[in-house]
Amino acid sequence: MTTKLSTLDLLATVEDLGHRMTGPRRHIIYLLSQKHEGFTGEELNTELITVGRATIFRTLKMLLEAGVVCKLSLPSGETRYALSHFGHHHHTVCTNCGTVGEFRDSAVERLLRSVKNEVGGDLVGHRLEFYIICSSCKNTAKS
Repeated sequence: MTTKLSTLDLLATVEDLGHRMTGPRRHIIYLLSQKHEGFTGEELNTELITVGRATIFRTLKMLLEAGVVCKLSLPSGETRYALSHFGHHHHTVCTNCGTVGEFRDSAVERLLRSVKNEVGGDLVGHRLEFYIICSSCKNTAKS
């Protein structure tokens, strides 16, 4: 089940965290709610010419800490972000176009439970990203 975060959900998250809802934050949140693919902070900066770069990155950090934005590191070193549509989930990242997908899989969850039982301490987090060539890029390459 995918749950898309609406503009109102994102606005409420900022307010629930005790932050003021400024005009620049509204612009950022509106743009984020329209994103269906992964994005970089610099892409947001290019699209939001009236919002300061520092405000964009501070807002991304705030939303990341709130769990409504995910941060992904590509093999190239580039950082991409995506809105979170699931609670606990993992990602696919197209190495060609940067499209970010989310998935949940029972086999992966069983593996994580097994790893948790094998480590000598408390598992406090993990990151699992599959790097792929998405179907759009694959179809474009075949054309």
